[in-house]
Amino acid sequence: MKFVIQVCTHAEVEIDKKIVGKIGKGFMVLIGVSAEDNKEIADKMIKKLLNMRIFSDENGKTNLGLKDVDGELLLISQFTLYADCKKGNRPNFIKAGPPDMASELYDYIIDECKKEVDIVETGEFGADMKVSLTNDGPFTIVLDSREL
Repeated sequence: MKFVIQVCTHAEVEIDKKIVGKIGKGFMVLIGVSAEDNKEIADKMIKKLLNMRIFSDENGKTNLGLKDVDGELLLISQFTLYADCKKGNRPNFIKAGPPDMASELYDYIIDECKKEVDIVETGEFGADMKVSLTNDGPFTIVLDSREL
């Protein structure tokens, strides 16, 4: 599983010219699910995400977490995080989780985050989405479950 976490002051996702998810200060998270992922792995990733201390404190040090700043979450599925670009110039996505399994884990991640964070917005699994954000910093972290 991969999470691309971007600290933002604003983020939104649009489908068919309609905004379906929108947040202010918080994390916009792109979520990639591989064929080997499961709820146990998702739980570890969620715990790391929700406890990540990457907001600046009064001294400018990255010492505050999402809850400390009343941060919000925008969670967006993105199978392309598992693109394999080793051969040729056209990536393949065989390492991405099958759609049914990946959708179930994406929904699980959303539900678990909603237990801890007041505002959790989402994209739509499998949809053609337009995502925009104002990255604060910029500050971007890539979490890979194989490295936890």
